Amino acid sequence: MSCAAITAAMQQAGIRRLAVIAGEPQWAREQAYCWQQALPGDWITISSADDIEPRVAPAALRTLLGQEFHHALFDARTGFHAEAFAALAGTLRAGSWLLLLTPPWRCWATSPDSDSLRWADVAEPIATPRFVERLQQLIVQDDQVLLLRQHQPASVPAMTPLPVWHSRAPQEQAAILAELLAISSGVAVVTAARGRGKSALAGMLARHSQRALVTAPAKVATDVLAQFAGEHFSFMAPDAILQQSALPAAEWLIIDEAAAIPAPLLLQLVARFPRVLLTTTIQGYEGTGRGFLLRVCAQLPEVRYFTLNEPLRWSTHDPLERWLSRALLFEEAQHTPPLSDLTLFRCTPAQPAALEAGYRLLASAHYRTSPLDLRRLLDAPGMALWLAGKPDTIAGALWLVEEGGLDADLAQAIWAGVRRPRGNLVAQSLAAHAGFQEAATLRSLRISRIAVTASQRRQGTGRALVAHARQQASGSDFLSVSFGYTLPLWRFWHACGFTLVRIGSQREASSGCYAAMAICGLTPAGEQLQQRAAEQLARDTFWLRDLIDLPLPDQAALSQQLSQDDLALLAGFAFAQRPFEASYAALQRLVRAAPQPLMTTILIQKQTLSAAAKHASLSGRKAVIQQLRQETATALGALVPQAAAAWQQQLSALQ
Repeated sequence: MSCAAITAAMQQAGIRRLAVIAGEPQWAREQAYCWQQALPGDWITISSADDIEPRVAPAALRTLLGQEFHHALFDARTGFHAEAFAALAGTLRAGSWLLLLTPPWRCWATSPDSDSLRWADVAEPIATPRFVERLQQLIVQDDQVLLLRQHQPASVPAMTPLPVWHSRAPQEQAAILAELLAISSGVAVVTAARGRGKSALAGMLARHSQRALVTAPAKVATDVLAQFAGEHFSFMAPDAILQQSALPAAEWLIIDEAAAIPAPLLLQLVARFPRVLLTTTIQGYEGTGRGFLLRVCAQLPEVRYFTLNEPLRWSTHDPLERWLSRALLFEEAQHTPPLSDLTLFRCTPAQPAALEAGYRLLASAHYRTSPLDLRRLLDAPGMALWLAGKPDTIAGALWLVEEGGLDADLAQAIWAGVRRPRGNLVAQSLAAHAGFQEAATLRSLRISRIAVTASQRRQGTGRALVAHARQQASGSDFLSVSFGYTLPLWRFWHACGFTLVRIGSQREASSGCYAAMAICGLTPAGEQLQQRAAEQLARDTFWLRDLIDLPLPDQAALSQQLSQDDLALLAGFAFAQRPFEASYAALQRLVRAAPQPLMTTILIQKQTLSAAAKHASLSGRKAVIQQLRQETATALGALVPQAAAAWQQQLSALQ
């Protein structure tokens, strides 16, 4: 059967297929060109290679959301951007082919993958054998995938007869639309996998209500919504809506792909309108998922939930969606009964089923999980996955990442704010923001994710996983964790033996919470860092209340006299690039010992940086910070002239 005949049969059955072209770069490109010439279609192309035009860069995947195409080409000859691949697949209509170009089949798993630079914290691309071999196995096992390998016979899909496709999605949409139109107030949340017609449903609501305002992370992603809304499509960017002094006259605010909007912004938008529709994709390639429902929707009043199950643009028998779901583990974590006898074990590559179950559990419990995390877990160096349960029944999962062990010169450059290499999230932050260089030189393990099944919660499973990680952390000086601060979460980490050592001054975009960091010392050096960092945070809390909107404990009784540690941090601010927010408490102590004009305006009179800039005739924040650095240098020169000169010489050499 010819390619055109196969494609016609696919169109009638309402299905899409994957075609893999594996070979030398030029050969693979030539084969793809033949396909493009033989089959009419859009042939949207995702590639970073110069030999393919026109193309969309993988990093621009968000511009694809909400659009539809017929046939597509994904170029993975030098790297596999999993999120872009999944997003591209979600844009294809029934009867489409998705062509995947790869390196030669036999050497694909050992070829450096340029995408690893995004997620592996490496200086040069690395091979990703576990991920690639998994893809290859799924490609070969699926009789609906067309596989074309250079110098080998083609593997053609099995032509299994399929019924003529008649989508039932319109009836499902109509039923939900009727319920939405009957809502007098509150929030409606429509979730679905890609291709179920969420944007179309939102457009229908806009057309029927005739007074709806639409917003989304990017206007380009609302093309389908606009088609269904017709002349009643009215778009405004999220930040533009919040800048309006008076509310736009709208019966509905429709927020398409809501989970891609920062949570604090989303909550502000919802609060301003009587009726709000949120649509979001539950599959994780956009960094969304069930976590959106857990973290954000739980905070909203009068929420009604709706789900679209039937695909709109393809059949329920679609081979491409089935293969993609298996490859990137989009299926939901299975509900498991409570287990009375838990075994804690480290998952190895020889246990693929356990690893997949652990990943699904982590994905179901965390807000921003995406295929990038799957790639990191499989192939990035320094990863470990500990599981609770049995290989066939996973009740808990804990993901550890190695950090620290940096040389002293690099640690000092990080402390000074002149270097910020990839990786080492907590280790670097404690050096760059809290001011402890040793946090970067000591070896540590960061708990990246932890999750427990619903049936196993409040049974001590999470604490048991953390305790086991402590016991098995041979060679590490401390355990660390970074989390969006809430009181229940902090109580959990405190119960696990952790001490709070840092709270960021900005709310995280994804969770709306302040980023907090806690550590648990394992060696004398780690315990000393834990004690010093906790003492400094307690002392700084008196001033951090200016920046952090949390009920922090009153630490007024602690000494606020300048210490040697303060002077060192201030030197880093004056003569290097330590951040203003990280230096805030020390600057508050300095201004009372050696007042300076701009410092007094900002720190004592509490003027904002923008207001202070205008008052001092400075051009903006950057100029204000530079002036503060100069004033700090002047103050240090007056208080400790010899030490200030030595610090200036030492830190200038770093830059």
